[in-house]
Amino acid sequence: MDLKALELAKRIVELDRQRDATFEQLIRLIGERAYEVIRAVQNRI
Repeated sequence: MDLKALELAKRIVELDRQRDATFEQLIRLIGERAYEVIRAVQNRI
């Protein structure tokens, strides 16, 4: 497998883990509203 492809795949996996952990923090902070806030932020970008 191409080394660059493997590095990119590893980076994607790490970013996904970071995203999950960050989203869990948001849920702990504001509860179920986290989904609504994420959608609002996504729509503004």
